Amino acid sequence: MITLRVLARLLDYPDEALFTHHAEISEALVEARELDAAQRASLTGFIADFCARPLLDVQAGYCELFDRGRATSLLLFEHVHGESRDRGQAMVDLLEQYRSDGLELSAKELPDFLPLYLEYLASLTPERARAGLADVAPILALLAARLHQRQSRYGELFDLLLALSGSGVAADALAPQISKEARDDTPAALDAVWEEEQIKFLGEQGCASAQQAAHQRRFADAVAPQYLDVAEMTTSMGRAS
Repeated sequence: MITLRVLARLLDYPDEALFTHHAEISEALVEARELDAAQRASLTGFIADFCARPLLDVQAGYCELFDRGRATSLLLFEHVHGESRDRGQAMVDLLEQYRSDGLELSAKELPDFLPLYLEYLASLTPERARAGLADVAPILALLAARLHQRQSRYGELFDLLLALSGSGVAADALAPQISKEARDDTPAALDAVWEEEQIKFLGEQGCASAQQAAHQRRFADAVAPQYLDVAEMTTSMGRAS
């Protein structure tokens, strides 16, 4: 699917090459049979608006949105496994999947980075690509809902991915849940994460249990849990549809 290659490029860190060749990217969508006329017009409009802005502003906005906190991280397994050991095994399994289809990654590439995953899916048959999108549809819906809450147009790209997946999963069903989440990209929330790491380090030395308890009380509502029960969400989405 050419659309997946385009979306992978748009969700990666924006650079000069993207802005220089955005017209060619839009022209390539003419051949995208997986898009209907409305979807094609929406995506080409997004590209035109996106690349009409100053590149430095777009780059700063990208970092602000995707690199601050974890709620909108583009690392897929972040939303399922967090920092648990299960994440490591999931990475290994995904790497094996890539290799079995002839894709080798460099040591610096994380296999669960969404743009990379989309590039991989784009190399498969349309049927397998849709199945791969459906596998991560609950995560895409979670990200879409959070991006819409932040009034980011990136949410439109995730809505399109969900439509292409054919999964029936949509971000709208998550809006009530997302509205109750605490933002994890505020200064207070980011400080809380930093202080938590400090306290864990001290705790390993047998110190500051009272300090840790005080810290936890202070930031009890600063950061909402960001992890996703994929099985539970899939079930609830099925009920909603």
